[in-house]
Amino acid sequence: MSNVSTDTQATPKFNAEAFAMNIARAMESSGQALAAYLKPRQTGEVRDKPPNELGEVIKTFSVIAEYWLADKERASSLQMQLGKDYLDLWGSAVRRMAGEADAKPAIVPAPRDKRFQDPEWKSNQFFDFILQLYLLTAKWAQQLVHDADGIDPHTRKKAEFYVQQITNALAPSNFVLTNPEVLRATVETNGDNLVRGMKMLAEDIEAGHGSLRIRQSDSSNLEVGVNMATTPGKVIFQNELMQLIQYSPATENVLRTPLLIVPPWINKFYILDLRPEKSYVKWCVDQGITVFVISWVNPDKELGKKTWADYMTEGPLTAMDVIEKVTGELKVHTAGYCVGGTLLASTLAYLAEKRRQRVTSATFFAAQVDFTHAGDLLVFVDEDQISALERDMQESGVLEGSKMAMAFNMLRSNDLIWSYVVNNYLKGQPPSSFDLLHWNSDATRMPSSNHSYYLRNCYLENRLSTGTMVLDNTLLDLSKVKVPVYNLAAREDHIAPAESVLYGSQFFGGPVKYVLSGSGHIAGVVNPPASKKYQYWTNDNIKDIKLADWLKGAEEHKGSWWPDWRGWLESHDPETVPARIVGSNGASVLEDAPGSYVRVRA
Repeated sequence: MSNVSTDTQATPKFNAEAFAMNIARAMESSGQALAAYLKPRQTGEVRDKPPNELGEVIKTFSVIAEYWLADKERASSLQMQLGKDYLDLWGSAVRRMAGEADAKPAIVPAPRDKRFQDPEWKSNQFFDFILQLYLLTAKWAQQLVHDADGIDPHTRKKAEFYVQQITNALAPSNFVLTNPEVLRATVETNGDNLVRGMKMLAEDIEAGHGSLRIRQSDSSNLEVGVNMATTPGKVIFQNELMQLIQYSPATENVLRTPLLIVPPWINKFYILDLRPEKSYVKWCVDQGITVFVISWVNPDKELGKKTWADYMTEGPLTAMDVIEKVTGELKVHTAGYCVGGTLLASTLAYLAEKRRQRVTSATFFAAQVDFTHAGDLLVFVDEDQISALERDMQESGVLEGSKMAMAFNMLRSNDLIWSYVVNNYLKGQPPSSFDLLHWNSDATRMPSSNHSYYLRNCYLENRLSTGTMVLDNTLLDLSKVKVPVYNLAAREDHIAPAESVLYGSQFFGGPVKYVLSGSGHIAGVVNPPASKKYQYWTNDNIKDIKLADWLKGAEEHKGSWWPDWRGWLESHDPETVPARIVGSNGASVLEDAPGSYVRVRA
């Protein structure tokens, strides 16, 4: 009897009065969300206009539609295929209703599709029917693009991307009445989940000043310099574009040649200095390396005219001069991450052309120097889209970080957008604290001149690898870069694809060690040895070879690539010296690491 009583008490009971009250409260919060959306538009802070992307979507889909509608037989065949799929679904549903438990479904979701893991998607006939109807329609829409002949590759890629975004947005998992988990939570909590969700929605629109800024992490106990970016060090120099941080030594002796890290300015440098246990910066310091890191400014309109050449001269070139002053070393090891690596490669080519020997080695983390195989981001790159973006940036002087962050999130919209929409606003579950996702949402602005140069010279015209890029009146030639290169790619990287990084290795004029890590653009790089996760592959053959063939001859190594890189680094300059104390040799100390530039929020 006691067991029955306990179970009864544990089972939540539906309360119609409480449900009605909560629905009213949720509607009130949704009204607050609408007010937060409208307020900046009423005050003139935000001016609405049709997004540039809308025109691209219409233009792209018009090309696909024209192909199918140009031939009646072709269009009829397409309709018949969809009709047949729907009839198969209806037949499967009828057989299940008739009691055939083993009735074969018309279509099933991919095993790794997290949206449809709840058992009711299969056990409940209604949800099973809705799911299959969605999957068949999405498959048909994708075939519209795939089977359209004579479409140029760029238009096809854009169409595939747009179809994927639309089908992801219309998934039944994104709506209360067609998501069994959300519907169950709504009944069990008498709608309290919707109250919490709409309250978070209003807060997130207000935080975004009229635009939805989806919270991906609970930031209440995450603070740069407190919970993240805590490796001890000092800011020893700053100019308009960057602060230079020197980290305090943790060993009695260090490698003679210091390391300069050039991070991307699209995001902030502390991806390499998150929590101490997964901080690449701290690990390097503990390994006896004198580490310097550039912390880029979060620019405003006044810095909108800063160019790619300015980022080179006021960034890595200035940093090298400062490092020489405080350490006495003319040459440095260098490392560049993502677009920071592209800038570093440009800098190396510039130094080579000027015959200035400032670098002992170069390491690239998921960085591209050739953009032939640049991956999903190419969807956003063509003359029309860049020109439209340049017009927008001309008004503000910068590209808002939220726009770039949204572009990256759209590449994995189910994981980085819709999963949070469902959990936050429908289930009413605030996200947990996660330093990586906090960093991901800590976006930065980009100067219009610099960003335009990057898009045109790298993505659109691919000038760096072809030897036609001009920087500070200097023609760049990567084949003149003779320093040894450690070129790291990540196997699941969708931003700097492993194939692209491998292909880019051939353009350097010196020895290149290409290394492929497991996982993606972030986890493939930030993979401390102590975690014992993933693996990496090595193969000395990098000339005129595809990634699939390279992998066939590659040797797999368990765990992190960091120790392999440390050995490679020491092989090029094993000499050690007593550890350098920050602030010695007359170096200025402006403030404690991580500095003030990194704390400026977009």
